[in-house]
Amino acid sequence: MKITRFAQLGALTAVAALALAGCAANEGGGTAGTGGSDAGTALSGEVASGGASSQEVAVQAWTAGFQTANSGVTITYDPSGSGAGRESFQAGAFPFIGSDRAFNDEEVAAGGFGACADGSGIVELPTYISPIAVIFNLEGVDSLNLDAATVAGLFAGTITTWNDPAVAATNPGVNLPDLAVTPVHRQDDSGTTQNFTDYLFQAAPSVWTSEADGEWPLSSGEAANGTSGVVSAVSSANGTIGYADASRAAEEGLKTVAIKVGEEFVSYSPEAAAAIVDESPFVEGRTEGDLAIELERTSQEAGVYPIV
Repeated sequence: MKITRFAQLGALTAVAALALAGCAANEGGGTAGTGGSDAGTALSGEVASGGASSQEVAVQAWTAGFQTANSGVTITYDPSGSGAGRESFQAGAFPFIGSDRAFNDEEVAAGGFGACADGSGIVELPTYISPIAVIFNLEGVDSLNLDAATVAGLFAGTITTWNDPAVAATNPGVNLPDLAVTPVHRQDDSGTTQNFTDYLFQAAPSVWTSEADGEWPLSSGEAANGTSGVVSAVSSANGTIGYADASRAAEEGLKTVAIKVGEEFVSYSPEAAAAIVDESPFVEGRTEGDLAIELERTSQEAGVYPIV
């Protein structure tokens, strides 16, 4: 089980801390004290990082805990998006980043992670399992059940009105309006977009023909910058549909879609998100500290939520 291997993260976090200290030394950063149970309080310096906006709240919580234990350390996080975070890490600007996808095989093989010591392997830790909620704003409709092909059609623009037969088929008894669908997508290079389009391509390839990409591949729909932008755009207009980190959807009280898996419709939850990770294999050929996961988007196992 993946969760069993996640139990090793305590040891791997120690490895990551050593790697980050080495990177910080390369850049003339802070120093770390040694010895004794109070060694952590001797840490000092500044660490600038950034990346996925969807992880901003989680990073704030981790940072607060770390800085409480290490008052001499200041950590900043710029939620500029996964793509910008990965570029900054490769350029050596950040010693660690948050990303909603792992570095792919080509990126790892190319190396060039400028902040880190020569010969050191990349460490990737799946510390935050985040469901991606399909969010919508439709007056008079509180919830929707949709299969992968219908979700893909709504975002691809092949389903243009909310009372389309494909939407009605999985929502019997729901009064769907004859209203135009306005799909909202991320404008920036986003790991959330990468994961969402990966789901669409794997689960509904006959409808969604574009391979997974952090940049939205279509010119149609409304573009918004960052998670906050998508949430704001969907919240402010009737007939909209978008995708966002589930924690933000819950925080804003947005309506969400239950996704068809097998013969049931599954709403996002921490348990359902963890279940799909548990069903998915690790990427082959990675080093010991690299826990990249190949998500199994088409799993039909009961209770899994595939968009994470």
